[in-house]
Amino acid sequence: MKKIVLSLIAFAAFGSAAAIETLTSPDSQIKLTFDLTPEGAPEYSVTYKGKAIVKPSTLGFTLKDDAPLIDRFKQGKVTYSSTDETWVPVWGENDSIANRYNEMTVPLSQKAGGKTRKMNIVFRAYDDGVGFRYVFPRQSTKEFTITDELSQFALTGDHTAWWIPGDYDTQEYKYTRSRLSDIRATSEGARMHNLSQTGFSPTGVQTSLMLKTDDGLYINLHEAALIDYPAMHLNLDDSTMTFTSWLTPDINGDKAVVTTPFKTPWRTIMVSDKATDILASDLILNLNDPCVIDDTSWIHPTKYMGVWWEMITNKSSWAYCDAENFDLATFDYSKATPNGRHGANNENVKRYIDFAADAGMDQLLVEGWNIGWEDWSGKEKEYVFDFLTPYPDFDIDSLNAYAKSKGIKLMMHHETSGSIPNYEKYIDRAYDLMNRYGYDAVKSGYVGNILPKGENHYNQKSVRHYLECVKKAADKHIMVNAHEAVRPTGLCRTYPNLVGNESACGTEYQSFGGLPTAHVTILPFTRLQGGPMDYTPGIFRMNISEFAPGNTSHVNSTVANQLALYLTMYSPLQMAADFPEHYAEKADAFQFIKDVPVDWSKSVYLDAEPGEFIVVARKDKKSENWYVGGVNAEEPREFILDLDFLDPGKNYEATIYSDTDDAHYLTNPEAYQITRRKAGAESRIKLHMAPGGGFAISLKEI
Repeated sequence: MKKIVLSLIAFAAFGSAAAIETLTSPDSQIKLTFDLTPEGAPEYSVTYKGKAIVKPSTLGFTLKDDAPLIDRFKQGKVTYSSTDETWVPVWGENDSIANRYNEMTVPLSQKAGGKTRKMNIVFRAYDDGVGFRYVFPRQSTKEFTITDELSQFALTGDHTAWWIPGDYDTQEYKYTRSRLSDIRATSEGARMHNLSQTGFSPTGVQTSLMLKTDDGLYINLHEAALIDYPAMHLNLDDSTMTFTSWLTPDINGDKAVVTTPFKTPWRTIMVSDKATDILASDLILNLNDPCVIDDTSWIHPTKYMGVWWEMITNKSSWAYCDAENFDLATFDYSKATPNGRHGANNENVKRYIDFAADAGMDQLLVEGWNIGWEDWSGKEKEYVFDFLTPYPDFDIDSLNAYAKSKGIKLMMHHETSGSIPNYEKYIDRAYDLMNRYGYDAVKSGYVGNILPKGENHYNQKSVRHYLECVKKAADKHIMVNAHEAVRPTGLCRTYPNLVGNESACGTEYQSFGGLPTAHVTILPFTRLQGGPMDYTPGIFRMNISEFAPGNTSHVNSTVANQLALYLTMYSPLQMAADFPEHYAEKADAFQFIKDVPVDWSKSVYLDAEPGEFIVVARKDKKSENWYVGGVNAEEPREFILDLDFLDPGKNYEATIYSDTDDAHYLTNPEAYQITRRKAGAESRIKLHMAPGGGFAISLKEI
């Protein structure tokens, strides 16, 4: 690593002209300007290739029972530095990541109430965007109670946006594509029913927010390194096209309580004239701290199956019985009458273990294994689960031993029912149980309103809880896949045992009425910017009523599209989500799921447009083989795949899984074809992507 430190002195007094500071990206294409307004308010702006991206925008805070940190600042000595290094992730899209940026630290001070308060602003400029954060040095004021963060993003026009409504409790919404000026009129209609949701403004949206200007620039607004601070939303002033940060409040209505010294998360702005650059950006990861886990040998990418889709589609049940007037404290399961629909029973779990083992899977998730499901369906109850006691028909000893004999592991499931106090009460014992039986991965859930009542999924207290769970899990050598938790912000670099999150509409929503075909062409531009998603792809039977009577939902996808998701929806944790019998029916297509890796040495985004299509190529970390995936939205598409990313002079056997000419996500979703041919770096392959379709290709070196 090389590091260069420069400095200049720039004194600015309130009421006088401030020195204008500039920071450019290493390639000089991005330029950030900072100064103090005549009122002493901090202000920044950003340009890309000479074009304004963010107009002059102010920064600061309002505080509880104290003067605001928004103006009357004096500027101290500004320091500059440069970093050019390469780091190696434990898992990821690439086997190494370049971290190259220029940095500027602006120290500010303000006199209020007879004391001097200090606040620094740190800016970093990368070739793919900028980040800034507030740093409160150690000072006489030990604690600040923040009532609002006022970070502005003044945009240059009425851009096209891909957005979901602002909400303190959920990101499980379908994306809306509209002009910024149309958010207010369409916000209410963009809301979907969720067991927990709390909106705050008709122009509020969530990050990661994807934007496109009329002259073809792609802009993405998000945050990085969210630690001990509430999640940031964005609230739009649609008269000026200016977003202002909007933090999730606590139970008292305050936004955050910070103890000095303290660093806020980074606020990030990605920009490029190529959509593929947004997908390939490592800005969010780079703004997080390096890995703090000394020994990471126990952390591993995982391909798994699950006793899950049958409950999601209502073919079977999480609950063991259909008890009424249920009280877990007094209920005797030994005297209960089984409902006959409980999915996590010994015989069914063994059936899945056998199939998963034969298919070369690593693990099997089993939901509904533990007592208490009869007492919960999104209810607000402090105590529902103990995370320790299995149902009578789930023999935890023998099933774990059976899985081990087959060469795979069981994956734990902890549904917290939103009761954070209850989970914190049991978590040490629950993790110890996992260690005792050999589980090394847990899927946690936070369905329903957060308890205590009045708290939210994304406030400071909840964010602190999610990270504490990850830290405790690291101590126990457990990987975490948190559902309904706060959306990720790159913390998987610092804590690589955080192998996945949900925090968006996943495949389960295909069983709850379906998802638009564009959904999977938007998520990599938005939700996946902060880290991988446990999207749970691999569905092969699209008409759910054929196997789950009463559920008339339809999976809006073709089989080829489902295969492609293993490439386009990057995650080190990938599920083969459908039933064993459905995979047996299409064993030739299932071969791709068996073959496709979950860890990569190199990834190349070949072409993309948010809301329309994505095509990516990835090289296996353990071989010289490549895999290519493409997903498509509503309009049929003919795509010419150029294989020039392959190593010159090498020959490959290409196995191509693609839509047939008459495939269609609604009328003919299970129509696919498999072809084979020799290929090399000079080859080009013509591919048809049906509506809601796509393609997947394995390229195995000969």
